[in-house]
Amino acid sequence: MTFELLLAHADTCRPALHPGLDESALHSSPLTQSNPKPKRLWDALGDLDDLRAQRWGVVYPATPAGKRLLELIEPLRELRQQEQGGAPVQTYAVTPGMDWEEAHRWKARVLGSEQVEEPDRPRYLLVLGDLDEVSLELQQVLATDALVGRLAFANEEGYRAYVAKVLHRAEAPSPADRARLLFYTSRDGTDATELGYRKLVEPCLSTCTRHQRTGALRVEPPRSLADDGTSEGSSIGRFLAHAAGAEPAVLLSVSHGLGMREGGWLSAEDQRALQGALLLPGHEQLTAAEVAARPFLPGGLWFCFACFSGGTPALSAYAPWLGDLHRDGARRVTRLLPRPGERPFIAALPQAALANPEGPLAVVGHVDLAWSSSFNDQGRSRHERFLGVIKALASGRRAGAALSSLLRFANETSASLTSSYHQEKAALTAGRQYSASPAARAHLWMLYHDLASHVLLGDPAVRLPLKHGGTR
Repeated sequence: MTFELLLAHADTCRPALHPGLDESALHSSPLTQSNPKPKRLWDALGDLDDLRAQRWGVVYPATPAGKRLLELIEPLRELRQQEQGGAPVQTYAVTPGMDWEEAHRWKARVLGSEQVEEPDRPRYLLVLGDLDEVSLELQQVLATDALVGRLAFANEEGYRAYVAKVLHRAEAPSPADRARLLFYTSRDGTDATELGYRKLVEPCLSTCTRHQRTGALRVEPPRSLADDGTSEGSSIGRFLAHAAGAEPAVLLSVSHGLGMREGGWLSAEDQRALQGALLLPGHEQLTAAEVAARPFLPGGLWFCFACFSGGTPALSAYAPWLGDLHRDGARRVTRLLPRPGERPFIAALPQAALANPEGPLAVVGHVDLAWSSSFNDQGRSRHERFLGVIKALASGRRAGAALSSLLRFANETSASLTSSYHQEKAALTAGRQYSASPAARAHLWMLYHDLASHVLLGDPAVRLPLKHGGTR
């Protein structure tokens, strides 16, 4: 089994890692620490889509700029307050730059404060600001049991445009009562995208098509574009045409995300403009400009599977492991990872799509290296981890509730990993040899980070604007 990486250079468009890392790379990796685990679990009873039961709140940076962001989304706050029966919307000002432990302490002390009764604690949380304003670590800690989304734009107009779009779709939903379901794969000839097509897209498409025909999934017949670059016209044109259409749709796309130029980024602005953009066949690049000014998945929801498609963290979870591997491929990838002191950021591509009045209401992207481990387990497809999200979105579930099914797999993996360390410590304390395979633990470590790095961009309470609120 190999671990394929969905990352390509922004200038040459060559894959950053070819061939992928074989399984022995995990066997020798010094993975000695468990991931943080949630300190408090929410009551999962009740309808996750009911804001009266689950409530909606806002997390924003405790800065003058953060207070301005709160003002910019005021119309959205008023809408969600109405939807939760007039109950006040809880807002939380947080210190920028929290690490894992600080995030856990804040969550227990503030979000879990006994001063706010459990029914009034919001499970839907909208984070405002970029990753250097409210840390990715805090978002991931909250997402262990809350339903979290983030809005981050380069200017105030992005926030205004997004809020106006959400309000418009809430007031004037589509007359359609069935979603369109779209699949896209950039079959650019690399092992990574081919594996993504065979182990993720094809099984999801086949299952959704079967369920649509039997009536188990009330959507329009699913459509797929597996673009190998041989058709007439441009790859960008085919992608945009596939995502066009007036009625709301859910799109799952699989491609390489763009990483550092082989010659290095020209500037920080160059990096923020291109990192996480998508590589399409023929070395064409789908950047923010292509989705900003024309109808692109209007009123829809986009699951964008590619490296850095959601954003770039301050420190990659894989940096220590790759740095310790004495392999040329690993060293090449390490050079593409964030450097100490660089500002983390949300990618320009989803920002542009969300700010587009005729764009999607939410984007699920990846904020680190996206590997094949999340959908390919030693040659066995694990597409069901993503299938549940796609079906839930298409059935009219709120975006945060839909993504929770994927993050549940991350939490289960976290629990298994934590149990492994506990059993090892117990064995050593009792003077016994710990017999579990280090490779099995390494698989769990990699799977956890791969799953947990999917983040929701946009309001987690949005849903497809279908007639009667969907057909679930």
